[in-house]
Amino acid sequence: MKQERNITQKLKYYAKEIALFLITMTILMNIISLYKSSDLNKESLNLVNITLIDGTEYTFNNDKPILIHFWATWCPICKLEASNIQTISKNFEVLTIVVKSEKEEIVEYMKENGLNYNVVLDKSGVLATEFNIAAYPTTFIYDKEKNLLFSEVGYTSTFGMWIRMFWAGF
Repeated sequence: MKQERNITQKLKYYAKEIALFLITMTILMNIISLYKSSDLNKESLNLVNITLIDGTEYTFNNDKPILIHFWATWCPICKLEASNIQTISKNFEVLTIVVKSEKEEIVEYMKENGLNYNVVLDKSGVLATEFNIAAYPTTFIYDKEKNLLFSEVGYTSTFGMWIRMFWAGF
């Protein structure tokens, strides 16, 4: 009986420590993201039409908010976040911009991972420079009028993106 109580106490202790660690890490990561996003381009979105990697023209929908996501095939966090972007793209307007990668590499990456969201190749990094991107992944969320509402540097959960996109729709 005493041994069971000891095990229960240890489990509670470790659960509290893990919860405290996760809360601390979440707060720390949000502070880092806030700091890193302070230098990003805060202007309204001024892109009208853009050519996707498959050669089709993408026209921005003026009635919906949009998520613009900068990433790279060589970025491990981007790979981790790719399924989140895929999920969000099913319900919201999403345009991803892959930077400093090769077209064949991107097409293969998308195919291997079952991804089919809109992709623009920024091979030379011109768009990344225009948006002041210094780290990947970087995500921008614009409202219906194409005003910037949110920017995030680093990993963002599906739920976090969904809430921000939902908010941008109002």
